[in-house]
Amino acid sequence: MLTARDLHGVMATAPTFATPDADSLEAASTVDVDNLAAGLDRIIRDGVDIISMLGSFGECYNLFWDEFKTVASTAYEVVDKRVPLFIGSTSQNPREAVQKLKFIRDLGGDGSLLGVPYYDLLGTNTVVNFYKEICEMFPDLGILVYHNPENHKFTFPVSIFNKLIENPNIIGMKDSHRDTRSFMQLQRIIKGKISVFVNQTQLFPYVKMGAAGCWSIDAWMGPWPVLHLRNLVDRGDDEEAQRVTADLLGGSTGARVAGQEDGGGGTTPQRIAGYIDPGPSRRPTLPPTEAGIERATKRAAYWEELCDKYRPLVEAEQAAAVSA
Repeated sequence: MLTARDLHGVMATAPTFATPDADSLEAASTVDVDNLAAGLDRIIRDGVDIISMLGSFGECYNLFWDEFKTVASTAYEVVDKRVPLFIGSTSQNPREAVQKLKFIRDLGGDGSLLGVPYYDLLGTNTVVNFYKEICEMFPDLGILVYHNPENHKFTFPVSIFNKLIENPNIIGMKDSHRDTRSFMQLQRIIKGKISVFVNQTQLFPYVKMGAAGCWSIDAWMGPWPVLHLRNLVDRGDDEEAQRVTADLLGGSTGARVAGQEDGGGGTTPQRIAGYIDPGPSRRPTLPPTEAGIERATKRAAYWEELCDKYRPLVEAEQAAAVSA
């Protein structure tokens, strides 16, 4: 089984690649297997360290059971243990989460990205018990805690980790925008037991406080800006890491853009950038308006400029590592 020590670097948080008709309310089979396979293979070959799937950007709430199985089995086959793969099992229904986890286990999967059941606001004891039960049911799966307070209606307090670390197969967390004081308190509890991945714009300076890496949605427009930042923080080049972080902040936070009436969020920037073909966002996200397309086009164009700037540097380092 994977351990916390196996998790480091850039976690590419994937979309669930959609067929052209996926934005129809009557669509029944919306996973574009070919684009899913091509996208996963490309971003792994380009150097990301971890893949996580079926989070909010991956529309975990928005797939039929057969679609989930298609995504999970395709991803498992394509990734082929080249990097750690965390297939999401989050559900508002905990019995459905268990169903998904059984499928991931039977595939031979590394682990799962798992958030709390999110229909009702849960208490801390309920959350502790939920993860304890899951970990006991699936002792050979690495669990990546999915901390998404906005969508899951629960903020993981630092104190809860005194209990969560009792589960040896909780090995990581995809964290959302925790402040520095809270993060330092957290590390006093989990250091060496749970590897935390922060937003791409927090990698520096959070890595100095114990972060194992960052998660990124923008990487699906081309991973090189985030890979370059990873390389800088790995070798301790603080000054340049600050400059690259400022570049990342100039385009976006790297977080999922949702809830916009003009449809400018979802996967529109990734579609325009052309690094992958994620297809349209599924409903209830609206098709993009002209204003949404304009905003997404600007975002994609800015990111492409960063790729042109940083891709040669990353590829030169990769070539040097191969020849060393």
